[in-house]
Amino acid sequence: MAVLGLCSASSSLRGTWSTLGIKPSKSRNQKLCLKRSAVVRSEVNFVNADEAKRLVTEEGYTVVDVRDRTQFERAHIRSCSHVPLFIENNDNDFGTIVKRTVHNNFSGLFFGLPFTKPNPDFVRSVKDQFSADSKLLLVCQEGLRSTAAANKLDEAGFQNISCITSGLQSVKPGTFDSVGSVELQNAGKAGLVTVQGKISAVLGTVLICAYLFITFFPDQAEKILQMSPAS
Repeated sequence: MAVLGLCSASSSLRGTWSTLGIKPSKSRNQKLCLKRSAVVRSEVNFVNADEAKRLVTEEGYTVVDVRDRTQFERAHIRSCSHVPLFIENNDNDFGTIVKRTVHNNFSGLFFGLPFTKPNPDFVRSVKDQFSADSKLLLVCQEGLRSTAAANKLDEAGFQNISCITSGLQSVKPGTFDSVGSVELQNAGKAGLVTVQGKISAVLGTVLICAYLFITFFPDQAEKILQMSPAS
């Protein structure tokens, strides 16, 4: 509060100096006041899925989905806008090719995650569609990308930004009218992890059958184990 008092006093002094034709240099307190006013921004509002639904239906918030194309196509909220924070990286320089190959053989294979890079046009794309005072609900799958996107838009001057705290994975079926082949909370699941349970069940069944066979038919099991590939 003392700083604010100094700001007011400085403003009065500037008026007096201007009348006298004196141009004072900026004091340390003046610079501090200017710096403090420059960093004042609106706060991002973090809400749960039910509150997010209320913001859309009662307060007129527009849903902006910031996920990558693959997750968006699996499932998204009907009538939302899609502005990805990350886009697929199809660059062909040597370093990118190596990284993309490694990614596709691990994260891409097991988790179905595309190889991406930051979208350099993210903020500009949002500005092209919405004004700074628009009410925007940013959504992603886990809540991390929407938080990063909210910070970017907050810095760009957007004043009414909300995010779902844990992302779409926390949204119960039926909360939002959705479009896609899966429920919203499952849109992040792809790759081998989606069949992990089935693989485990099959392997478990095979092991149980083998155990029972060895237990009840030990002689036959021993003969099978002793059989050579040539026979």
